[in-house]
Amino acid sequence: MSRVKVYEPVWWLRVSDRDLEDPRSVIEASHCFLSHFILALIFIVSIQALTPSHYLTKYDVQRLQTSLEDPFRSPSINLEESYYSIVGLNKLGVKITDEKAVCDFLRSKVDPNSVDSLFYAAQTSQALSGCEIAISNETRELLLASISEDSSVTQIYHAVGALSGFGLPLASQEALSALTARLSKEENVLATIQALQTASYLSQQADLRGIVEEIEDLVARLDDLGGVYLQFEEGLETTALFVAATYRLSDHVGTEPAIKEDQVIQLVNAIFSKKNFESPSEAFSVACAAAALSQNRYHLPVIVVPDGPAAVSHPQPILRLQVTNIMSQPLTQASVSLDHAKSAATKATVLHQTAFALSRDVFELDFMNVKPASGYYDFAVSVDGDSRFIANKVELKVKVSTEVGIANVDLFTVDKDQSIAPKTTRVTYPAKAKGSFTADSHQNFALSFQLVDVNTGAELIPHQTFVRLHNQKTGQEVVFVAEPDSKNIYKFELDTSERKTEFDSASGTYTLYLIIGDATLENPILWNVADVVIKFPEEDAPSAIQSKSLFVPKPEIQHLFREPEKRPPTVVSNTFTAMILSPLLLLFILWIKIGANISNFSFAPSTLIFHLGHAAMLGLMYVYWTQLNMFQTLKYLAILGSITFLAGNRMLAHKAVKRIAAEQSSRLAKYRTLR
Repeated sequence: MSRVKVYEPVWWLRVSDRDLEDPRSVIEASHCFLSHFILALIFIVSIQALTPSHYLTKYDVQRLQTSLEDPFRSPSINLEESYYSIVGLNKLGVKITDEKAVCDFLRSKVDPNSVDSLFYAAQTSQALSGCEIAISNETRELLLASISEDSSVTQIYHAVGALSGFGLPLASQEALSALTARLSKEENVLATIQALQTASYLSQQADLRGIVEEIEDLVARLDDLGGVYLQFEEGLETTALFVAATYRLSDHVGTEPAIKEDQVIQLVNAIFSKKNFESPSEAFSVACAAAALSQNRYHLPVIVVPDGPAAVSHPQPILRLQVTNIMSQPLTQASVSLDHAKSAATKATVLHQTAFALSRDVFELDFMNVKPASGYYDFAVSVDGDSRFIANKVELKVKVSTEVGIANVDLFTVDKDQSIAPKTTRVTYPAKAKGSFTADSHQNFALSFQLVDVNTGAELIPHQTFVRLHNQKTGQEVVFVAEPDSKNIYKFELDTSERKTEFDSASGTYTLYLIIGDATLENPILWNVADVVIKFPEEDAPSAIQSKSLFVPKPEIQHLFREPEKRPPTVVSNTFTAMILSPLLLLFILWIKIGANISNFSFAPSTLIFHLGHAAMLGLMYVYWTQLNMFQTLKYLAILGSITFLAGNRMLAHKAVKRIAAEQSSRLAKYRTLR
């Protein structure tokens, strides 16, 4: 992805004492600064979005081809599905195996009285060699009659496409007038896209400028998603059809489409981000968009990816790049050059302005010729050779790998009082030191070594350099980080008095391992260097030595739940229950005293079932509180709720019928009274 690095501010907001006397000048200067700053941010974001993050790999093309071939595996395939399949495969450059059988299928399925059927048959036959479908004069008149402003944009598109597919003449200017008039009534995205597709079938002598201008209006309707994707809210299929229709019409009229290069890349990201397709029409639209973006006269997005891992080494010094179009078809006519290669760590340029060599379909560069140090490098690559190329400035991160060697490995036993000269033993990788070394309260153990590049002899500073001590008896492991000094010599010293906490004062024989690792190393090292006998004072020794291995089960955690709180006395609970139920008792008393009006209560089965079901659900709540769990309650509630719902619906329907009948009787009585 292209990046812009800003090394120093471009605009400064300067406020002098004279400016402070006029606040308006300060505000205007602030607005000017902010506007320039926002424009700079927009410019940076647009440049960063100039590299496609999604495209059709060879595997994706094969999967898309399979999706388009799926309809032919169904015995109930119709004409529309065959159109999506055959034309879509043709866009991918796939040859149909049995064209005669497909052509016979089209002849048997075409309906001469259906404009849609004629369109699908005509366009599908164009994708087959030597497939002709006879059309009667009545069918031709039907197609011509469908090209009117009374027809929908879809009908006009299908009629014009059918006439073009069958090679029949039509009045392009009259068709354009009908299309323009109808488009003013159907102002939606899909209708406008179909208008673009229709115009691509019309004669170049017709005035197509009005339809071409619709491209800019459609671009304005696109939704920008995070500066990476650009699509219509109608979805992927509509977006892909727009791209295909735009470039087909632009190639037809010879006018560059009103789409910016960064917008093209955003459309590419949106269309090819989806790898699985829900319908043949969706797969067809993606195939059409892929073909349009791979073969047009104005914009050809370039895909630059490493052929294999983006890494080089002395055994594999060649960096290989695949330079393709959106459909992973090699662009062998391109010229690829390295603008510069910079170390990611030091930012130093190690190579610049070097051309890649074409080898079959891959561009190659021997980067190890400049003898770079191991690490990561930022490559700026340019692809030229065609003015239509876009997204042709890319940045890649390349890893230079090497092999690490261990040199000057010395093991020391150092007396703390320095009364005895240190005892030094040199070890050569990968051998293990003979005998054992002792570290106790009187003497320390030390280790020193250097890491070098096996291929160049240069000193290396890997990311991971550890010294591990493993207790042979208990399995305890203690790991230390080895640090280099100013001369890049790694040193490690073990003082038992300072390190007893890490070892839990556990004496014993420890195996010393040296661990070296880095992402740029081809040979990470785990070396058994020596055995070290570590002795701690007896008073510091633990009472029971336990295994400290990382791979043994941990002790089981015994969790103690909190004791439940003491419940209140039964008298208190019963008193509060009675207080809660007292309003219900009061309700019954008032009903008896005043008289409850139940004249509207019906003893129909639905009414009785509804009230009984409601009472049963209240009872279920009580049983849930005393006996059932939640899942049992939900099961019973689903049964009672369904019955109560159906009965209640029936009861309310009866009441509504009775109410409407009563109202009608009342109106009829009033009408008779007035007469």
